[in-house]
Amino acid sequence: MSMLSFRVEPQVAERVREMSVSLGIPQSEILREALRRHLNMLAAQDDALVYEKSPLTAEELAFTSAECWEPASDSARF
Repeated sequence: MSMLSFRVEPQVAERVREMSVSLGIPQSEILREALRRHLNMLAAQDDALVYEKSPLTAEELAFTSAECWEPASDSARF
């Protein structure tokens, strides 16, 4: 695991402290989760741009016609 260090406005730091105490979660965990979610959001935006430039092919879209995508039940006979 790597360590990051950055500055934030005092109001933001206070909100993190308050939330940490309120939820009983370490401040570092709150910041890690917030950063992870933000990076995922940015990646999703990038994915959308890639899709716009290169939409799915007919072969890739063929799977959308399947109505039920779940594992077979244990009682299924083959």
